Amino acid sequence: MNTTLIIMAAGIDSRFGEGIKQLTKMGPNGEIIMDYSIRDAKEAGFNKVIFIIRKDIFEEFEEIIGNRIKEQIDVEYVFQELDDLPKGFKVPEGRTKPWGTGQAVLCCKNVVKEPFVIINADDYYGKEAFIKLHDFLVSGEDLGRKFTMGMAGFILENTLSNNGAVTRGVSVVDENGLLNQIHETTGIEKGEDGQIKCDSEEVQKWIRPDDKVSMNMWAGYPEFLRFLSRRFQRFSSKRRRRRSKERISVAKHCGQTFKRRKSKREGVGDTGSLVWSYI
Repeated sequence: MNTTLIIMAAGIDSRFGEGIKQLTKMGPNGEIIMDYSIRDAKEAGFNKVIFIIRKDIFEEFEEIIGNRIKEQIDVEYVFQELDDLPKGFKVPEGRTKPWGTGQAVLCCKNVVKEPFVIINADDYYGKEAFIKLHDFLVSGEDLGRKFTMGMAGFILENTLSNNGAVTRGVSVVDENGLLNQIHETTGIEKGEDGQIKCDSEEVQKWIRPDDKVSMNMWAGYPEFLRFLSRRFQRFSSKRRRRRSKERISVAKHCGQTFKRRKSKREGVGDTGSLVWSYI
């Protein structure tokens, strides 16, 4: 079965150079973090990579990253642009940035015909996460739902940074240990007392170091893109009531189906215990 890795890289700065986190050299031969993700995905069974970028960085991106990667695996590009909106809609006054991860993934709707995994360009997930999600995709389990998706969840404590606070999607599970909600939470860090701190007063009441969090690694099928397209049209139709910086996220619109859960499987990933739930 063909499977595709979708890498969201539209947030890379328009001028490459030192200081761009997605291009920081990490390996002995100048490898960047995307090299490791693509290598792990390829070894797990993925045979194609789609980069989501902006048109204004295409030539530089291809020169610095794309030309090297396409020697290893099939590569395709899609472009996320501010004015890529449903027919009849216009960019609101004052809007300067694209519409978030939901719009980014939706850019793939005309090129993705096979099961896929979505990741960020600047996060490291570990090979085990790709293996588990690839196994999930090729299993093709029929849950009798409109679409099926999986989320890779990692132990919060293992995803914290020594260089400052992080943003994570903190998950909530039901009495059966199945995914129920995701709270996108900023300012997460461990305090001097060993307790987890965050910006959300609500989440602060119950957040724990061993909570499972999303790092924006999702597995799904083309059916989800059709669902997301309908959601984005509804999102756009309400734009007059929205702030100029509001965005549509993958996690939020996957989250609307979390209560239609079916089962759970677990594995151990490089970032800790990996939990992925069928929706």
